[in-house]
Amino acid sequence: MMGDENNTVMTITEQMLDELRAALRDTMSEKRYAHTLGVERMAKRLGELYCPDKIALLRAAALLHDITKEETFEKQLQLCEQFGIIVDELDRMAPKTFHAKTAAALIPVKYPEFADPIVIGAVRWHTTGRAEMTLYEHLIYLADYIDDTRKFEDCVKLRDMFWNPAPACMGEKERMRHLLRILIASYDFTISGLLEEGAPISADTFHARNQLLLRLKKET
Repeated sequence: MMGDENNTVMTITEQMLDELRAALRDTMSEKRYAHTLGVERMAKRLGELYCPDKIALLRAAALLHDITKEETFEKQLQLCEQFGIIVDELDRMAPKTFHAKTAAALIPVKYPEFADPIVIGAVRWHTTGRAEMTLYEHLIYLADYIDDTRKFEDCVKLRDMFWNPAPACMGEKERMRHLLRILIASYDFTISGLLEEGAPISADTFHARNQLLLRLKKET
């Protein structure tokens, strides 16, 4: 279900976001920081369309989604051991997925003021996706894919596919169907790219795509 299952009690202010943004500047490379700010901008735009009452939480998740992205493979494994994250051989063959798990686990420890379930869930699933994602998880996944710093062909194409039909002018139901179609396309791009690389594909990614297909069928 793509709904609001969280009754959050956490308040995130503009000052908190400003302070987080400033703190992250010293922990990331220039390129990673620029991407992070791009995802925050995109999360805000998507939030205005789909959940205007949760924009601050989306922006926090965007700022935190890559906090462990630049850690070494060895450090990622250490963090997994520290937080009791199970790692199998397929995980080891897909090191790009580690940072979503470790970042989500690190938030309550390093950034407890942002440890809302919405934020943690959005960070945890922004890379592979999963079945039954919440709306917020979908929006951060998509914001990461189509932020305006992304120059990869699939990212540019998906960004145009999302924005060119002017979703702000759509009715609520059509806007949701549009989001579902774009998310399915994003998984198709991801799966095709991984197949070309000969890389393993997370079962969560297949489940995410298939569940969206079922959801779209029900809504059309």
